[in-house]
Amino acid sequence: MSIQFTAVFRKVPQGYIGLVEELPGANTQGATLDEARANLEEAIQLVLEANRALAEEELKGADVIREPVHITA
Repeated sequence: MSIQFTAVFRKVPQGYIGLVEELPGANTQGATLDEARANLEEAIQLVLEANRALAEEELKGADVIREPVHITA
């Protein structure tokens, strides 16, 4: 599966701050642009995993339908 997000990096005195426009909470920093990029990939994975776990906990025991969603943007 391939999903594309928009990463935004801003230069600051300590290095770079990175965030994902489409995914609130996915943000990070790094001393170099490459470090910020790598950290942002990890932040994206962590946010998606945390959101999935929160949803599963909230819906525990409920009668729900789960199915994949494919989008083209």
